[in-house]
Amino acid sequence: MNGPAVDKPHAPATERNRDAIALVLREHFADRQRVLEIGSGSGQHAVFFARQFPHLTWQTSDRLEYLSGISAWLKDAALPNTPAALQLDVNGTWPSSQFDAVFSANTLHIMSWPEVESMFGGLRQVLGQDATLIIYGPFNYHGKFTSDSNRQFDVSLRAEAPHRGIRDFEAVDALAQAIGMHLLADIAMPANNRCLVWRRGVTADRVTSLDRT
Repeated sequence: MNGPAVDKPHAPATERNRDAIALVLREHFADRQRVLEIGSGSGQHAVFFARQFPHLTWQTSDRLEYLSGISAWLKDAALPNTPAALQLDVNGTWPSSQFDAVFSANTLHIMSWPEVESMFGGLRQVLGQDATLIIYGPFNYHGKFTSDSNRQFDVSLRAEAPHRGIRDFEAVDALAQAIGMHLLADIAMPANNRCLVWRRGVTADRVTSLDRT
């Protein structure tokens, strides 16, 4: 007997940023096979990217309250490369398997800083030896906002919950380095966002020139 139908959640931002993000994934996930998406949210990114990149097995994950919405998107799309969503809280138990790629969009400024630290601690155990990590979202540099709109966004985030806020690139990069990741690219994206790309097993002399506009 089937349960009640679940309305698919809709996040307009995913439709605005997905094409720009896909260009980054096309380059940096070209040789990847298994992607863990942390904080899949509505599930819209997962369906779009899994359809764009059929060579990738796109594993969604999020906290329990988001899984029904993600599952609704996956069910409607019926793609062969999107297994059932995993329940994942960064403070809880992480998957026992490893992935050669991890993607997360618009999550770090929603988490508290201790949760960001927990996320990178968990990544240590799920990232393979040469894994690629891509994080999309707004970042500050040297403690400064990159735009007035980001400053206003930060104010609104902290008004909703004091633990939220745009993170400093340098602090996030330090967490990545602590688990053996090296920055490959820092890519300017629309609406004053960035795509940060790290790779395990890459030495500093192989890091490409960074774009920090």
